[in-house]
Amino acid sequence: MVGAGVLSLPYAMAQLGWGPGVVVLILSWIITLYTLWQMVEMHEMVPGKRFDRYHELGQYAFGEKLGLYIVVPQQVLVEVSVDIVYMVTGGKSLKKFHDVVCKDCKDIKLTYFIMIFASVHFVISHLPNFNSISGVSLCAAVMSLSYSTIAWVTSADKGVQPDVDYSYKAKTDSGVVFNFFTALGDVAFAYAGHNVVLEIQATIPSTPEKPSKDPMWRGVIVAYIVVAFCYFPVALIGYWVFGNKVEDNILMSLEKPAWLIGMANLFVVIHVIGSYQIYAMPVFDMIETVLVKKLNFRPTFMLRFITRNIYVVCTMFVAMTFPFFGGLLGFFGGFAFAPTTYFLPCIMWLAIYKPRKFSLSWWANWTCIVLGLLLMTVAPIGGLRQIILSSKGYKFYS
Repeated sequence: MVGAGVLSLPYAMAQLGWGPGVVVLILSWIITLYTLWQMVEMHEMVPGKRFDRYHELGQYAFGEKLGLYIVVPQQVLVEVSVDIVYMVTGGKSLKKFHDVVCKDCKDIKLTYFIMIFASVHFVISHLPNFNSISGVSLCAAVMSLSYSTIAWVTSADKGVQPDVDYSYKAKTDSGVVFNFFTALGDVAFAYAGHNVVLEIQATIPSTPEKPSKDPMWRGVIVAYIVVAFCYFPVALIGYWVFGNKVEDNILMSLEKPAWLIGMANLFVVIHVIGSYQIYAMPVFDMIETVLVKKLNFRPTFMLRFITRNIYVVCTMFVAMTFPFFGGLLGFFGGFAFAPTTYFLPCIMWLAIYKPRKFSLSWWANWTCIVLGLLLMTVAPIGGLRQIILSSKGYKFYS
């Protein structure tokens, strides 16, 4: 559950300000925990049947064809966008590690570090399924906790900077508004687990006496407590220390002690290697299912080898083209994550359970839907503007 989006939270706070920033952080935590509970509950709501994929749940709620058209594009967009952002994150963290550890070395372009990061995935993308990456996933979880802790503890130890400024960085009203929109997308991006939660729950054994939702919900509660202990200190302490001068990745703002910052960036690299695979696996599953069942390809190793390597190449190419961490987070956070994380589970819940009009459940779901739709509308606008501004002085493939 703890994604690399945590590193952008101090930057999001700088665009939101103290009051709105704290409110948005808490609201996002509550809403996404609620929608995650809904998905865990809906996994086995039909006796004897399990909805092991997000689109299967969508088909049950909206109908065979409409469910596919609504859910699959959204889910694929989320998973591909996360992998693109993780390519950028892995490359940037590798570059930071190189620059911190070897200050006198020749400067190497970010493009090459993204390629180095991608090279790992040409190998581990050929692991067969979720269970086979459990070791990678465990390692990634430990790493995410480690670098989150290093980020806020090192920031706290550094102390408030002498020239700290908590005012908005943008000097115009329109700039403040657009940055505010981008920051909403940054926060949304940090909550990313909904898109693979049903696939994960599908790996848990289930019987009528011991349904999978019980251990799954316990896991979600533990995960969200850990999320709170990671996200809130990083966001609040990072902003408190650096103010509006904080980078879009908090680890880029920290320099000393060099060995610790270098280690934290290496932890990020290891974490996003595992996280990339968690989001890539459902995409591989969809691509290979279509090729084998619809287009009658034989399910051979060569098919897996070609399709998965092409996917890695495509995400690497887009990451090398637009290596703008903050802008990508804002754009994809609103455009891709808001539907699947903030309001699609609520729409499914209303369609399936049909709670009584104006009841607590009805109000809760409609509130989430309205907030989610607003987020989906405004965050991509801010993110796209930031990407355009960042690309003005950027030499593509330099």
